Amino acid sequence: MEETGVKRKLAVILAADFAGYSRLMGTDEEATLKTLGAYREIIDGLIAGHDGRIFSTAGDSVVAEFASAVEAVRAAISIQQELSVRNAGLADGRKMPLRIGINLGDVMVEGENLLGDGVNVAARLEGLAEPGGICISGDVYNQIETKLALGYEDLGAQSVKNIARPVRAYRVVAGPGAGTVTATGPQPRRSPVTDKPSIAVLPFINMSGDAEQEYFSDGITEDLITDLAKITGLFVASRNAVFRYKGQAVEPKQVGRDLEVRYLLEGSVRKAGDRVRITAQLIDPRTGYHLWAERYDRDLTDIFALQDEITEKIVAALEVKLTEGEQERVASRYTENLEAYDYFLRGRAYHARATKEATAQAREMFERAIELDPSFAGAYAILSHTHFRDWLFQWSEDSQPLDRVVKLAKKAVALDDSLPLAHTYLAYAYVWRKQHDEAIAEGQRAIDLDPNFAEGYARLGHILILAGRPQEGIDLVRKAMRLDPHYPFTYLFYLGHAYYAMEKYEEAIAALKKGFTRNPDLMVSHLVLAVIHSELGRKEEARAEVAETLRISPRASMEGQRERMPFKDQAVLERYLNALRKTGLPETSKAAAP
Repeated sequence: MEETGVKRKLAVILAADFAGYSRLMGTDEEATLKTLGAYREIIDGLIAGHDGRIFSTAGDSVVAEFASAVEAVRAAISIQQELSVRNAGLADGRKMPLRIGINLGDVMVEGENLLGDGVNVAARLEGLAEPGGICISGDVYNQIETKLALGYEDLGAQSVKNIARPVRAYRVVAGPGAGTVTATGPQPRRSPVTDKPSIAVLPFINMSGDAEQEYFSDGITEDLITDLAKITGLFVASRNAVFRYKGQAVEPKQVGRDLEVRYLLEGSVRKAGDRVRITAQLIDPRTGYHLWAERYDRDLTDIFALQDEITEKIVAALEVKLTEGEQERVASRYTENLEAYDYFLRGRAYHARATKEATAQAREMFERAIELDPSFAGAYAILSHTHFRDWLFQWSEDSQPLDRVVKLAKKAVALDDSLPLAHTYLAYAYVWRKQHDEAIAEGQRAIDLDPNFAEGYARLGHILILAGRPQEGIDLVRKAMRLDPHYPFTYLFYLGHAYYAMEKYEEAIAALKKGFTRNPDLMVSHLVLAVIHSELGRKEEARAEVAETLRISPRASMEGQRERMPFKDQAVLERYLNALRKTGLPETSKAAAP
């Protein structure tokens, strides 16, 4: 019977709490509360960024409402991805994985609070979720199954405490692919990414007893990923996806589920003097069985042949057929000079840190590699990108760095036209020189060479956005996100740029702010936010974003933006510059610099 005076509504409820919280509080209250505070900032920000509202908190639990099931699930995935990265940096005994349950149901409204079975079912679903996982009701699944690039495991009808009827539950698989459902039981699960065989190369363990040799084992891992990704008949999990497991004791079955891959390659590297020992095992994560395992003891000079041999073993074991020309592309090496290769691996490790200081150290390593092997295409390619960073972030007073970027990237392409990264870096340099057609051609060449190249798709997407084709660009960036569920924060900047160009300001703000949860110091995102706030008449917010821009890059200026901003659509460019002019950004870099 209807309760007199009770207001009701339909809402999507997200319930979350931390697994093992009481145990952690019992061992170290201060450390646990500090971690909880940091994690709550992430959770609160991402819920708000997806138009959610927290209406209940108690201890380690959070309950929020959303108007959209799609946004609730997107928020949950973002939260789990961010906390996974944070937990990776904690000792095993201090990790705080979160469980999340999401339900769509009728709720009672009592002031700011929500009550009733709609809320209670979400809490029960949270209890069914694995630590670090998401469990949704059948009603939520029906809303999102064709709208989000996810996989789902049907857990069947679940009897839950204090709920009269069983609840249909699904486990969310935060990986690429749309609407794929797998039933419970031992049957094999197909990756929702593709019908191709799929594999993840986990970070090889450094067994050298010297932490400074970490770059070498990481380099072996990256090169194996690169070699395998060149094969059109194979799906390969990205570097970003697999390196979050670095330094962790992993359970193959869970990793296979998380990454949505059918096979795992794991191994170790021991480098001592002029000898190297590499072990490698190809695993079926569903059963834990080894399909093959090898140990190689070789001279260090055999490292390239050894990598080729491991790749060939994988291709044979997975019965992947190589297309014409792939055998040669897969076997192609960056260099035959071992010392140059060592400098290259060191440089790549520095480059991955993406700071001004680390980028300068990377440049020095790549230059040494080129001195030793002037035909080293890979070193030229990433060397070009170190100069691009100097130009984009105005780290250098050099007036011609973009010309140097193009020259070095062209050199890389001339030395090895089969190197996807070289084409991508050349494409990106072209677009910032406002050569849009050349940029699109080079970006397309990169993904033609490597169909698994998430970064290639993302950068080509950004190029199309800047070339006046924002929807096509968004589609490619989204594809990159599906290929790499643990994508870099820069992909969110690309989406923010696209939504700005399309005048979808709230979507742009949400994407850019979501990027700040991963890197709050991305200067270009603060600039775009300043422009959006300026166009919306939010003067104080615009000036605050300009202040952040100048904190990160004191040389930022209107002069620099006029030179740099490569929107092909003149109407968009003028709108951008007119709005930026009203934010208080200094006219010249001399006025901006301290």
